[in-house]
Amino acid sequence: MADAQRAEPVDAEALEEAAEWLMCMSAGDVTDAQQADWLAWRNSSPARASAWQRAERLMGKLGGLPPALSMPALDRPADPGRRALVSRLALLLALAPASWAGWRLTEQQGWAADYRSGIGERLDLTLADGTQVVLNTDSAIDVRFNAGERFIRLLRGEILVQTAPDIVVPARPLWVGTREGRMQALGTRFTVREFGGRTYLAVIEGAIRIEPGNADHLARRVVQAGQRADFDARTIAAPRPADEAVTAWTQGMLLADKMRLDAFVAELARYQRGFIRCDPGIADLRVSGAFPISDPRRTLSMLESTYALRVEAHMGGYWTMLAPR
Repeated sequence: MADAQRAEPVDAEALEEAAEWLMCMSAGDVTDAQQADWLAWRNSSPARASAWQRAERLMGKLGGLPPALSMPALDRPADPGRRALVSRLALLLALAPASWAGWRLTEQQGWAADYRSGIGERLDLTLADGTQVVLNTDSAIDVRFNAGERFIRLLRGEILVQTAPDIVVPARPLWVGTREGRMQALGTRFTVREFGGRTYLAVIEGAIRIEPGNADHLARRVVQAGQRADFDARTIAAPRPADEAVTAWTQGMLLADKMRLDAFVAELARYQRGFIRCDPGIADLRVSGAFPISDPRRTLSMLESTYALRVEAHMGGYWTMLAPR
């Protein structure tokens, strides 16, 4: 019989306690006293024993606790972000085991991220060292500061980073990491976007050192202010000039300069729920101008009034097609 069919309800309080212990026991530095406390907790009631059995099945399904849950510092038990992760893990334990396979997808999508923005939302943050980070639409990051470095991991989407002098002496380097590699900020302001298996960097002030994840030191490159570059895990494209379009989203605008309509539509789609497509017959139509990403309907109206196309909205605007007029 499938796991989902034989799964029985487990006490909610016991599940949350099991989630706490699961995070603690996955940290890798469990003391003898902690292990004794865990055994005493597990054996103290049938509900707790059942909750821990479900936690062990989760570990077996996922091959270990996902890093997004095991990494939060255990010396900050009152941290609201950590409490939120415990609650999410408890919810995951409460689900039928057959649904646990979906965890990997939700983790990649930023469900358990330290900070995330919704579709069409921008989120402004000031980190503990004074560094300012702006998350563009549908973006997610994790933040890890320790004695040796400051690290921001971009899990999804796009961010603008304005570094601040480190409050710790000696100063710790600030890194931004993606699946393709990492970038060291050399006192600077810059944007990072991950898309289609590549990381896109634009340096506004200062400089950035790029280190692809699977390349030797010879592949590293410093990108200066006014330049942009993109890279994958092995190679870095040659830097080229950056323009104001790379930061226009921080002002709620999408700037286009003879941009193909299909590329423009793909960018606009990032900022609204639902689907927006263009007819292949007008895909290469060139679009120029400044468009408000906070009001996609107004942007579509501007396109319709300026170019030889019509906007066909269906399902209350959830599905939109741009067709020849």
